Amino acid sequence: MTETQSTTRKLNILVGATGSVASIKIPKLVHLLRQNPEYDVKVVTTKPALHFFKASEVDAEVITDEDEWNAWRQIKDPVLHIDLRNWADVMVLAPLDANTLAKVATGLCDNLLTCVLRAWDPARPVLVCPAMNTNMWTHPFTTKHLETLETFLSYKIIPPISKLLACGDLGVGAMAEVETIVEEIHQTVHNVQSKLNDNDLK
Repeated sequence: MTETQSTTRKLNILVGATGSVASIKIPKLVHLLRQNPEYDVKVVTTKPALHFFKASEVDAEVITDEDEWNAWRQIKDPVLHIDLRNWADVMVLAPLDANTLAKVATGLCDNLLTCVLRAWDPARPVLVCPAMNTNMWTHPFTTKHLETLETFLSYKIIPPISKLLACGDLGVGAMAEVETIVEEIHQTVHNVQSKLNDNDLK
């Protein structure tokens, strides 16, 4: 490789959207991520998340459960959740609702998003941004499930903030601000990018 050749490849970021009203911020999150020319972004979404945003509003490919089933017809056809697992360098669950949190913490994988996570390479970072009602956030199961994600799976938790929630309550449970999430992603992927570049030089 000559000195004039670039040693940097794009970093593949897979954004996961789940059934929290905070999914309304997916278009903004993707837009901000795509401002960085070093990032390639795809979105995998659960069906409930699509109540809060339209795929046409997102400046990236949006992939659903239907795509998983439509992509497979016979043995040796590509398996979408494995393809996504192999493509992504980093996964960001923003928002992570209580339902998906419980599934991931207990190993359930009944949709495309959770199948990607069940097949995930433990060496690759996962960032999660919980978003739920305050009463759900303070529930003992939430504490237990987050501990599993953080200590057993080594996920990075970006905690929710206190504000007026969609239900009208004032309290902790709102997803962290999009700008905060993007900054956390930048910090996390910096080391990933360095490792990838080092490997490319070998």
